[in-house]
Amino acid sequence: MPVINRIAGMHETMTGWRRHLHARPEIAFDCVETAAFVAERLREIGVDEIHEGIARTGIVAVIEGQGPGPVVGLRADMDALPMHEETGVSHASRVPGAMHACGHDGHTAMLLGAAAYLSETRAFRGKVALIFQPAEEDGGGAGVMVEEGVMDRFDIAEVYALHNAPGLPLGQVLTTPGPIMAAVDEFTIRIEGRGGHGAMPHETADPIPAAVSMVQAIQTIVSRNHYALDDLVVSVTQIHAGTTNNVIPGGAMINGTVRTFDRGVQEMVIRRMEEIVAGQAASFGVSATLDYEIGYPATINDAARAEFAAEVAGEVVGEGLVDGHAGREMGAEDFAYMLEARPGAYLFVGAGPGAGLHNTGYDFNDALLPIGASILARLAERALPVGG
Repeated sequence: MPVINRIAGMHETMTGWRRHLHARPEIAFDCVETAAFVAERLREIGVDEIHEGIARTGIVAVIEGQGPGPVVGLRADMDALPMHEETGVSHASRVPGAMHACGHDGHTAMLLGAAAYLSETRAFRGKVALIFQPAEEDGGGAGVMVEEGVMDRFDIAEVYALHNAPGLPLGQVLTTPGPIMAAVDEFTIRIEGRGGHGAMPHETADPIPAAVSMVQAIQTIVSRNHYALDDLVVSVTQIHAGTTNNVIPGGAMINGTVRTFDRGVQEMVIRRMEEIVAGQAASFGVSATLDYEIGYPATINDAARAEFAAEVAGEVVGEGLVDGHAGREMGAEDFAYMLEARPGAYLFVGAGPGAGLHNTGYDFNDALLPIGASILARLAERALPVGG
């Protein structure tokens, strides 16, 4: 793979950065030590500007090129997950109940590597804005950074990000024009009945049959209420009720997730859930409330930028390892907020065999570091050609 030679020479350094971050995971917006580490590396690298405290712990650093021109944004997420690590590696998490199970430590190290190269070579015009973002997993840090004005403040014209993909061959790149990842919503249904002795159900208003019936009815939204070719996932992921075997509980809770690409489909799901909850509650003689929380929007690539990003990635990994029309998936990503604010593209880059994302046995493949850093650097150089 023709990664940039200078970046390949930084492989050991990037690995050290990545493993340092992996051992010290921080969750959501509380990326205090992570941000301090990133800022220290950026000062050593010699970027032109460092702006800290955006979205609490986010950073935007600016590298100036050769003369005036537009600004290209490159984004990396920094936060970890509230999980207990079980990898057994020497650089495993030192923080109980937190681990980098999604590779954001690798994303941050790759963007630092690209920053070191771009700051040294300056083989572009305009500016590159390096966006180090907290709270991708929970909290929508990208949306908060957009709300705090990073796109306008730094005059960013287009923006790019990538994500490691375990299970894909090392260096394989997938992207697609238009929607690439789904919108994600959450719902919680709380059922209030009347509890009592398990031997005397006639004296109760049992919430458990109501919960079971609601779950079954919710599953028909996908199978009977939407057009089969419109992607939709409705998953019930939690049911909680009761404490012992001879007591009918007074309440129950149902929780789950909804994944959509189309606003009309999302609105249909909300309407049907409201109808199902109200109807089933009435039929079982209980009361119930639906709390439906709209989350991250769909991640939608600009078609021209997705084609451009695929072309650039092909220059690094070879055209045979790039699929620029890979289709979309039902996962979600808060980079969607940045793509709503500016045109750009999101890419997946294969990390080779290994445990999947959000798995307690996952560890980022350090062999991917120079590949991802090279793709990020080339995106900036190609989008801001010196002779352009």
